[in-house]
Amino acid sequence: MIRKSLISLIYEAVSIQRWNDHIRPWAGFTELDKQAHKMFYAYILAKCEGEGAYDPLKLLEGGIFEFLHRVVLTDIKPPIYHRLMREKGAQINAWVLEQLKGQISSIKGGFSEKMAQYLQDPEYAKKERQILKAAHYFATDWEFKIIYPLNGSTYGIEQVKSEVTRGLAECNTFRGYQIFATSPDLQDFLSLIGKLRYQQRWSRAVRMPQTFVMGHMLVVAILSYFCTLEMEVCDTRLTNNFFAALFHDLPEVLTRDIVSPVKASVKGLDGIIKEIEDDQMHKVIYPLLPADWREEIEYYTQNEFVSRIRQDGQIRHVSSAEINQSFDSVDFDPIDGEIIRGCDHLSAYLEAYLSLKYGITSEQIESGYHNLFSRYENREIAGVDFGQLFDYFRL
Repeated sequence: MIRKSLISLIYEAVSIQRWNDHIRPWAGFTELDKQAHKMFYAYILAKCEGEGAYDPLKLLEGGIFEFLHRVVLTDIKPPIYHRLMREKGAQINAWVLEQLKGQISSIKGGFSEKMAQYLQDPEYAKKERQILKAAHYFATDWEFKIIYPLNGSTYGIEQVKSEVTRGLAECNTFRGYQIFATSPDLQDFLSLIGKLRYQQRWSRAVRMPQTFVMGHMLVVAILSYFCTLEMEVCDTRLTNNFFAALFHDLPEVLTRDIVSPVKASVKGLDGIIKEIEDDQMHKVIYPLLPADWREEIEYYTQNEFVSRIRQDGQIRHVSSAEINQSFDSVDFDPIDGEIIRGCDHLSAYLEAYLSLKYGITSEQIESGYHNLFSRYENREIAGVDFGQLFDYFRL
């Protein structure tokens, strides 16, 4: 079972500020948002590399391993971090694993053993490492292009520019990098997604710490992955649940976050919003993607909170319990929308919990917290004990 301490550790990334010795935007420049953007870059770079050239499960797990590694080491400046890893990498990795032992040892699927192998064996997941390294530098470069004009007189800014440029160039070691680097459409797609780093969650409530849609999407993806591991399922279901959760709020880059009370205020409004989102996805998002990728993104984002499978060329809506029973196979391409919905609500609940714990409250925060707790009290979804996960953070 996922431990409270691991979930709390994930949320520490909300408070790690990036570029905090430079002038920068106040929104979306946390480690959580950067790591989320990195995983979108990783997904696109991997798609450019081509099916069969990489392992999607190793890719997402490598992303989670690197995320946890970075959070444990907090906000060490990148040049110092990279020098430490070059000179003392083995010792630092061993120390990180020791720090995480209590949080990750209970996770199923051999998670702790895989993380140890990833950190200790440079030959493990070699292609996936290349993709993730490039994704890291592309996400960093996206940030740097924003802060560079604001820091013209900042000491050392040209040296930072050279380091970012050199780091990016050193990642040109696989076919997918070259395809992405010469595709303005794919670069525009990831720049557009970057706007989710600025879209504030709970926009009608004063809250601490503030979180943004981009970081929320990664939290939901990681929680969905851990919950799916609890069910001991096929690899396709694991990867689908992670990436479907990662993409679940993608339409909000076009419509912005429309809060639940507004959606529920008028009968049928939610359906109209869904139609508008679908229309905008087809007009704005899909034209930026290769035609043969669009079906997968649509499968991830349409009816995102409904559990579903593919059967006889059609998408069927089924329950996650039914997937456990009859459809847990690569042949059915299953996605647990119910699990993703539970993790989406858990993320919102944790955001409210943290604000209340910090003493920053409002009617919206309090009602959201209590409503979500009562909705999931003693509740299981396909054998996953969501009641326990919510109870961890009971005030």
